Amino acid sequence: MKNIAVIGAGTMGNGIAHVFAQNGFKINLIDISETALNKGLQTIANNLDRMVAKEKISKEDKETTLNNITTFTNIKTGVNNTDLVVEAATENLDLKLNIFKALDEACSGTTILATNTSSISITQIAAVTSNPERVIGMHFMNPVPIMKLVEIIRGYNTSNEVTQTIMELSKKLGKIPVEVNDYPGFVANRILMPMLNESIETLYNGVAGVTEIDTVMKLGMAHPMGPLQLADFIGLDVCLSILNVMYNGFKNPKYAPCPLLVNMVNAGKLGVKSGEGFYDYSESKKAEKVASQFIR
Repeated sequence: MKNIAVIGAGTMGNGIAHVFAQNGFKINLIDISETALNKGLQTIANNLDRMVAKEKISKEDKETTLNNITTFTNIKTGVNNTDLVVEAATENLDLKLNIFKALDEACSGTTILATNTSSISITQIAAVTSNPERVIGMHFMNPVPIMKLVEIIRGYNTSNEVTQTIMELSKKLGKIPVEVNDYPGFVANRILMPMLNESIETLYNGVAGVTEIDTVMKLGMAHPMGPLQLADFIGLDVCLSILNVMYNGFKNPKYAPCPLLVNMVNAGKLGVKSGEGFYDYSESKKAEKVASQFIR
């Protein structure tokens, strides 16, 4: 397995392309937006520059990594003669189903089709293809070049052969793969998102302020960042989307998103990406200044 296509040049897509390219794979990075592709390549280059500055890689390693990546704006052309496609588009069911329908038509019957979805059913995605046994979840963590975990999610029909291939491939990337079954939220988000939602509920109910909640979890539970800061980092729209998938999938009220979260997303306060969430990022990307709405 040498030729890999990655669909989506955003945060997750360019991170996945970076890791594969740095480990010697030839990468076709695909996005409908030429601007997104250029931005993705620049992000990869910037991350590689930081690695060079820290003497983790050489300048030659950086150039080799970038030369391993070719960009495309057309899926059919981009996935030609690839052994694996990793879809890393926006966390939207209809979009993913349309992408996998297109992949089913464009790829050979031997190509493994993986999705980086963090919550959507692998079985449901696989159902729109003619080879559901070759569809699998490959959920990388953000930031991809740094985080070691990859959740490997088996759909109802995913074959043992495909699962083993992706487990071994993940190890070649220097990652630690963990096999899980296909239920809403898988493992990571099934545990993480209710915690983030409960922290938002705690704020919503006036139990404590933003920094107080985050400080308790950082100092008391040894979390590297507080849950409200983490929600901002992930994106409040992404958190809401995942919670809705879990709520609809389990029909259990414990997964219902907090009204404050819903209102913030509706107001466009999405966290770091929009410049404001629970914290104000207008002057710094660090969670140093609480958003004015939450100052007590």
